[in-house]
Amino acid sequence: MGARLAMNPTTESIQRLEEKIAYLERHVTEQDKAMLEMSDDITRLSRELNALRERTGQDAPGGGGEEAMPDERPPHY
Repeated sequence: MGARLAMNPTTESIQRLEEKIAYLERHVTEQDKAMLEMSDDITRLSRELNALRERTGQDAPGGGGEEAMPDERPPHY
């Protein structure tokens, strides 16, 4: 059996706080990375959406395509 040195309550409290800070710092870093990835995805998707709108002749959401052929049946009919 190994003898464990008893720590005083202040030392134990400081150690617990240091562990929590390390965990929170790691968590914040992971969140920052995820947010950066999502930002990149949003930028890419916005570019793709704008390219699709240009190809279909729609300049803005709700413009162009819907009013051009209001009576056209959907392809599944």
